[in-house]
Order: sequence, then C-alpha cells, then structure tokens
Amino acid sequence: MTFPAPFYRWRPHPWHGLELGPQAPRLVTAYIEITPFDAVKYELDKTTGYLRVDRPQRGSAMPPALYGFIPRTYCGERTAALTEGEATRGDADPLDICVLSERPIMRSDIILTAKVLGGLQMIDDDEADDKIVAVLQNDPVWGECEELDDLPGNLVERLTHYFSTYKLVPEADSRARIARRYGFEHAAKVIAAAVDDYAATYGE
Repeated sequence: MTFPAPFYRWRPHPWHGLELGPQAPRLVTAYIEITPFDAVKYELDKTTGYLRVDRPQRGSAMPPALYGFIPRTYCGERTAALTEGEATRGDADPLDICVLSERPIMRSDIILTAKVLGGLQMIDDDEADDKIVAVLQNDPVWGECEELDDLPGNLVERLTHYFSTYKLVPEADSRARIARRYGFEHAAKVIAAAVDDYAATYGE
C-alpha cells in the first residue's frame, strides 16, 4: 500500500520530530502542553514524547494563555547570554511559548502555528527561562498584531504576573522573576539562540 506524502509511520516526538515552523522566527510551530483551563501542570515527558502530569498547581491562578514550547529549541549557554548577566545558564528545556487565541482552545497535546510578537525574560533560580509571547496565526482578533506592545497592556500584565507568581508556595520567596519585556526583534534573537543551542546539544 502506498501512502501520500508526507506520512509518518510513527508519531513524531513533539520536541525533536516536529519542524521549527513555516517562517521562523516570525511564524513558528507551538506544541501546547497546558491550556488556560488547566489547574494541573502537564509537561512533556522527554523520553517518550507523551504528556506527563507534573503537579497540581498550588496557587489559584490559571494560565492566561495556551502554554507550550517551540520544537527543536533548547535553552543553553547562547540563550542565557542574551540575558546580559541576569542568568548564569539556560534551563536545559525547550524554549517556552505562550499563545493567545480569541476563541477558547480547551485541548492540549496539539500543535499550531503561532505568530511571534515578543517575550518575557524570566530568570528562575539564576536560569534563563524566557517566555515567547505569540498569537494564533490568522486569529480574527489578534492576528494583525506585530509587536508585544500591540496587545492590550492588561494581557501582558496578566502574563507577567502569572509567571512571577505561579511557583509561589506558602511562606517561601519566589525564585522566578521577570527581568524585562521585549518585542519581536529581541524575540527573534532568543529563538535563534535556542535553535543554535539545540543544534549544539542534539545536532542539526
């Protein structure tokens, strides 16, 4: 039997087997792990490529956007260098991405094409843990945005507050902070650095 191309005999690994995106760094593939409706943190099991239950969220805040990562990226020394001394290393994970959609998307373990607008430079326990901010490609409300500043300020504030506090536990200081926000120009550099870190770690 002949199958039409492209055909994958086995499911591609979401981190290593999917493409970076059709027009990276502006249009990238996003693999979604968590939706704004999840009170449980799911995370890709790096060995199998399936979603694993990481932990219930201890706080009451819900993710303000779809949350996942960009395939074939890795936060290593090149990504950390872009924090200009704020981080001593990358977090050794794929580059995170938050995707805004006007219509509720309630499923995770999906892929979509995201239009990159900018990002949040997050430092978590001295590790670079950038959050790229994007919108769903051709979204009827957000699809015309080009820069992070094109989004309503309260949406960006909500993202900033969430990532500044989502690891808080009672009677403990947060290890995570947002050092700064940035637009598309710097986001493109972060994505390029994460692609180079991936190539250096896993090969082209």
